[in-house]
Amino acid sequence: MAGRVIEEKKIKSSILGKEVSYTIFLPSDYDRSERSYPVVYLLHGYTDDNTGWLQFGEINRYADKAIVEGTIPPMIIVMPNADSSWYINSFDGKENYEDFFIKEFIPSIEKTYRIKGEKRFRGIAGLSMGGYGSMIYTLKYPDMFAAAAALSGAVFADDEILAMPDKNYERIFGQLFGHNLKGNDRLNQYWYKNSVLKIVDTKTDEDLKKVRYWIDCGDDDFLTKGNCLLHIALTEKKVPHEFRMRDGAHNWTYWRTGITDALQFIGQSFHQW
Repeated sequence: MAGRVIEEKKIKSSILGKEVSYTIFLPSDYDRSERSYPVVYLLHGYTDDNTGWLQFGEINRYADKAIVEGTIPPMIIVMPNADSSWYINSFDGKENYEDFFIKEFIPSIEKTYRIKGEKRFRGIAGLSMGGYGSMIYTLKYPDMFAAAAALSGAVFADDEILAMPDKNYERIFGQLFGHNLKGNDRLNQYWYKNSVLKIVDTKTDEDLKKVRYWIDCGDDDFLTKGNCLLHIALTEKKVPHEFRMRDGAHNWTYWRTGITDALQFIGQSFHQW
């Protein structure tokens, strides 16, 4: 039997001062059982919304198949809308999406649905901007998540930020880290507070080992460098993680062919050994 998809639900956020949409996948036996389920928060990419993983990623089809075949345990998959927030708080406090996600969204979802609301049964994954969000949340809140899977995660090195054309930087990052920033002004406290590579560099090995990491990026992806540097940084700190570089680019073909393995990796965290 197929799981149930609710494409458009809303949660009222006092932190953001607006309603936030989300899409949710409930496993096929959800309505017939009284059990509680592990959960994976699945984050969309830049310019997309909460329906992206459903519409283009066909996540319900892949999850159904994997659950039936026993590749992944029955799980609830929640896909929130994040607009172009990059899942973090902006430098000027105008949009505190990170606070919303951690303080309002997760608690609300886990009260509304039958979810095992504890670290060992909570995973997070995403593509591109969502891969970045998955890394940021697990690095900042390692006691909340058992595992993270970043597909084509938007991980940038400092020199890539410096080299980004002004127009692109302003459009993508201006509202997050400061407007009209040039050169080294871009490497400010807000950037370093939210730089995946910087956080890994400054965290202790013990803290980094609290979460299981799955990193997957195509060999023709423009984000290859950042993902390789992340792999190297974790390796140098002796943090166990899985790193995959498959044939492919920054597109849905790559993410659709990678999501089952990513969910399987997260699902392993929900098992008792």
